[in-house]
Amino acid sequence: MAKKEYTFIDLFAGCGGLSEGFMSSGHFRSLAHVEWELPMVQTLRKRLIQKWGETEESVNKKVILFDIQHTDELINGHWSKDSINKYGKYNANYVQNGLKTIIDEKPVDFIIGGPPCQAYSIHGRATDKNSMKNDYRNYLFESFVKVVDYFRPKAFIFENVMGMLSAKPGGEPVVQRIYKAFNEIGYETLSPKDFKNAVFDAYNYDVPQHRERVILIGIKNGEKFSLEDFYKNLALCAAKTHKTVRDAIGNMPPLYPLEKVIKSKGRYISHQCNGEDLHHLPRHCSARDIEIFKTWIGNNMNYCSQQEAINFYKKITGKNTLYRKYRNLEWDKPAPTIVAHLQKDGFMFIHPDIKQLRSITVREAALLMTFPRDYQFIGNRAYCYKMIGNAVPVNFAKAIAQSLYQTLN
Repeated sequence: MAKKEYTFIDLFAGCGGLSEGFMSSGHFRSLAHVEWELPMVQTLRKRLIQKWGETEESVNKKVILFDIQHTDELINGHWSKDSINKYGKYNANYVQNGLKTIIDEKPVDFIIGGPPCQAYSIHGRATDKNSMKNDYRNYLFESFVKVVDYFRPKAFIFENVMGMLSAKPGGEPVVQRIYKAFNEIGYETLSPKDFKNAVFDAYNYDVPQHRERVILIGIKNGEKFSLEDFYKNLALCAAKTHKTVRDAIGNMPPLYPLEKVIKSKGRYISHQCNGEDLHHLPRHCSARDIEIFKTWIGNNMNYCSQQEAINFYKKITGKNTLYRKYRNLEWDKPAPTIVAHLQKDGFMFIHPDIKQLRSITVREAALLMTFPRDYQFIGNRAYCYKMIGNAVPVNFAKAIAQSLYQTLN
């Protein structure tokens, strides 16, 4: 008897970490992916062709570049002139007929996704003068709810940062808003006080980094499986061993600093380059950066106090800061959470080898997120770091998928 294969729609799909995990489990097949940033869409389309054997025509239709806030247009089509001007040329023409046309009569078993987390993240709120209370991303879950309500899948998987547990846009806890919205359309989730029980660390699922996330499942009323079954299975899917930075990037070709910075094609180059993998190219580091990295790693400054780290930054740059600005990865430990801030600088992700004196490359960041070595990212370096930092680690996504499959079967 052939194994049952379930279908899904991926919302806020990014570069495809969640989709890759679900498909690599062997139990799930995608029907559509929705994402509003072009480099992520191009990356996901390329992956579906190269890895999953889909045609260019197929992926141009099913991977949709669109702003999900215009949810009615997304589902039903009849795009506004503004939407056509922004997104029309990047999508197959008939996408203007909406998701319902792409899906046609095919049953949608699941909807998965993670709305952008910046408005919920504690760091985001700490650095915004209004604590992100007026940020539109607080309410993107409402678009997720509308798509679930239209397609009526068996269940949905909603992934987000732990900061959502304490976020209160408009003065009301967002967990209350989310619970109420899904309850009103006939989906059972954990009660708001129990959302904390849905926190899982990707480190326990073959991911070489600590990355705690809320994994919320909502089950349509009347289905014959339960929240308890899913969370029990997800706990049981935890790996018996843990991966480290060395496991992920220890065999990557080293990239050593040059004796002297050179300029090539208008760019400054501070390190040797390995041309085999265009994602394994080092960022330019100034002479000061290189000396900082040498001092930091050589003096084991990961373990200095916050004040010592602040004083070190002041001494080096003459500038004040409230936070530590540097950190190196350690070979035999997991990495800290890989974040989208890598698009700006890599000072909190210094390579552990004191001989290399650089921050991690795009490929190394991707490997720490358990993207396969052959995964190709499209976009400039900053965009690649951003899409990787915002993704769901592939091995973690695969464990979620396997847990869901076991719950159903």
